[in-house]
Amino acid sequence: MAKLVLIRHGQSEWNLSNQFTGWVDVDLSEKGVEQAKNAGKALKEHGIEFDYAYTSVLKRAIKTLHYALEECDQLWIPEYKTWRLNERHYGALQGQNKQKTAEKYGDEQVHIWRRSYDVLPPLLSADNEGSDANDRRYANLDPRAVPSGENLNVTFERVIPLWQDEIAPKLLDNKNVIIAAHGNSLRALTKYIENISDEDIMNLEMNTGQPVVYDFDDKLNVLSKEKY
Repeated sequence: MAKLVLIRHGQSEWNLSNQFTGWVDVDLSEKGVEQAKNAGKALKEHGIEFDYAYTSVLKRAIKTLHYALEECDQLWIPEYKTWRLNERHYGALQGQNKQKTAEKYGDEQVHIWRRSYDVLPPLLSADNEGSDANDRRYANLDPRAVPSGENLNVTFERVIPLWQDEIAPKLLDNKNVIIAAHGNSLRALTKYIENISDEDIMNLEMNTGQPVVYDFDDKLNVLSKEKY
């Protein structure tokens, strides 16, 4: 019976300052570090042993994984970093204060940008200094794969190939997997795993630093879901 653990990164510095973050590589806050460590302590308490770890290429998720694995004495397990687990790209909203953005565009418009499944945020131009087009960590990607803004639907389309090609085969081989990533990339995975509708998935909250633990049968049907 394979286990999958999902952890949204601990509170980041921009979570704390209420800014749209997306692909911007901000660090964990002090509270975020403690949340990540507490996640690891909970996993150790429950005696879960992992075979593989996955995370994004953004340090708030990478550090969350490392703090959690250190607390449960499993830093040594094979680890894979991939852009497919990055947070949803918030386009030109990245770096903007959420409250000030709501004051400028209206609460309803910001709610649509944040919570609509298929509405894109204002896009970031390729020549903008905040563009990821020239970031070395994405140098091996087809330039068309580097987004200028994403909704959850687009995020879903880039996350699920990782599930199908990498994660599902390991679970089917009865290996335990831990994934430390972001609210929206984990929301996309959860939508697929639990077959959640486009409408309902937008109401799913992923709490920072809280392990979500799945047990599967040999067909990858969910047998149980727990939060530690």
